[in-house]
Amino acid sequence: MNRSRTRQRAETRGRHAETAAALLLRVKGYRILNQRYKTPVGEIDLVACRGRLVVFTEVKWRSTLDMALESVHPKAQARIGQAAAHWLSRQSKFANFNTRFDVIALAPWRWPVHLKQAFDLSDHI
Repeated sequence: MNRSRTRQRAETRGRHAETAAALLLRVKGYRILNQRYKTPVGEIDLVACRGRLVVFTEVKWRSTLDMALESVHPKAQARIGQAAAHWLSRQSKFANFNTRFDVIALAPWRWPVHLKQAFDLSDHI
């Protein structure tokens, strides 16, 4: 299989994973504010809100749930933190809300895992 086709399949799988993650958050009472929010420093998969809490969610699809959870390494966390700071700087309505960084991990034939407060970057935003 050529590289372009592999990348296309990964992109499609990622979109499906983000759609499933957004549905999971909605069922849990969150309102999705943005999906695939692009900033100059990176992308945030999902930005959701519940009450006075804004949740920046990284969605990972891998062959196992453990691999998905482990794939959000410190460099990725820093990128997500910078993107979240960018988002917050443009959303004055949410300036006084609490923030949290979650990960939703998905794998074939497994229920999604929603890891709340997966990492803390409060000093970055």
